[in-house]
Amino acid sequence: MSNTPSNMLPLGTKAPYFNLLDTVTNTWKSLTDIRGSRGTVILFICNHCPFVKHVNPEIVRVANDYRVLGFGFAAISSNDVENYPQDGPKKMWENARKENYNFPYLYDESQETAKAYQAACTPDFYLFDADLKLVYRGQLDDSRPGNGIPTNGRDLREALDNLLNNRQPVQLQKPSIGCNIKWK
Repeated sequence: MSNTPSNMLPLGTKAPYFNLLDTVTNTWKSLTDIRGSRGTVILFICNHCPFVKHVNPEIVRVANDYRVLGFGFAAISSNDVENYPQDGPKKMWENARKENYNFPYLYDESQETAKAYQAACTPDFYLFDADLKLVYRGQLDDSRPGNGIPTNGRDLREALDNLLNNRQPVQLQKPSIGCNIKWK
């Protein structure tokens, strides 16, 4: 289990456009399709990473809590499926059903989307405002597998609440830690 940190894309960066296969619905979804009226959360995850498995329930809770408030959510898997077949589209669909994902789970076969977002690890979280400008990137919370801290989504929730209530973004943003993206 590697401990790869986020690259921490600069705040204010415009969300890179994408159009990827949603493995849940077997349809193509673009950034425009998943964009929320108040903001948009893009998360890079995969099926096999223990860090993602650890936070999956809280990811679903956060999405449930904030989608109804006008936030769009989408998860993207960019791993090399030739060497990591458990992260392929069929397994993504199965995992989305098992984990009760209530958001698109997109397959980045070319890995171009991960590169455009400078994603480095799974999980990696990005929050964009209504104008698709980056206001938060980094961790869900301080919980990691085995550290005894319960998952609560504190960091991402605080960023979402700040955006919802027209408050300034938190200046100290901690990088996520997880498995490295499996590049081709």
